[in-house]
Amino acid sequence: MARALLRAASVIVCVVTAVFFLVRLVPGDPVKMILGEYATLEAIESMRRKLGLDLPLGEQFVRFLRNIVVHGDTGSSIIYETSSRDLILDRAPVTLLLVGMACLLAILLALLLAILAATHKDGPLDHLIRILPAVTLGMPVFWVGLLLIMIFGVQLRWFPVGGAGEGGLDRIYSLTLPAITVAFSQIPSLVRSLRAQMLEVLESDFVVTLKAAGIPGRVILVKHVLRNSALPALMLLGVNTAYLIGGTLVVEQAFGLKGIGSLLFSAISNRDFPVIQGIALYCAFFVVVIGLLVEIASGYLDPRTKGEP
Repeated sequence: MARALLRAASVIVCVVTAVFFLVRLVPGDPVKMILGEYATLEAIESMRRKLGLDLPLGEQFVRFLRNIVVHGDTGSSIIYETSSRDLILDRAPVTLLLVGMACLLAILLALLLAILAATHKDGPLDHLIRILPAVTLGMPVFWVGLLLIMIFGVQLRWFPVGGAGEGGLDRIYSLTLPAITVAFSQIPSLVRSLRAQMLEVLESDFVVTLKAAGIPGRVILVKHVLRNSALPALMLLGVNTAYLIGGTLVVEQAFGLKGIGSLLFSAISNRDFPVIQGIALYCAFFVVVIGLLVEIASGYLDPRTKGEP
């Protein structure tokens, strides 16, 4: 656990440093974007002093670190003139709910498809499910979202085509189609990993012994096969967390959701680098936390992994 925490801290430090310097390498002057191209030189210099952009880069970095450590903030938004932390936290519930629903759907559907494929090895159903990763892995997530909107939103009218609902069950209902879109990108790799591991476990000696002892196949499948097959898929899902979040931010744009994704695209177009930095850091922190939880869960599923570096 100590090594995992040290790795997590190292990742956060690297992300903090990279985010600060890389954002400032992007072409364009945020002050001129705020004031317009016809702003006077005096107005530009006044705005630079107000935002602290007139300070040396090293002093800006020290201020940046102080704000993160003391306030959990990356500064005030240049466009909205309010705390970037407050802006992000205001949009976070929609994004977090979408990520959670997408993960749940991906796990449930991957489990179902992998079980069907492994228990019908080399049958028509297995071949059909094995084709799934080859067909779907090349589909861009935004294209899948637009396709689902056309079919289930416009033609069948089963789901709304945009918006996050008013809250409660209405919000879950409104986010169902976006969640399916995000989960779609994770299901193929999870199915492939789970199927391969389940076939390996099903052919192992201890499963043969359990069958010979008369233990029902359903009990063997749930209690022994799934538990011994879940670890690689769980590790894969943890590794893909960053891609899952990235896909979520893109899908938010396709479905018109007022989450962190729309805030990020707005901040990028306006060069609102305090907000860009805040979103990058909060997303990195979320990915690191998920990685730690996956490592803890892997230790529970397979105690042998607890001592691995």
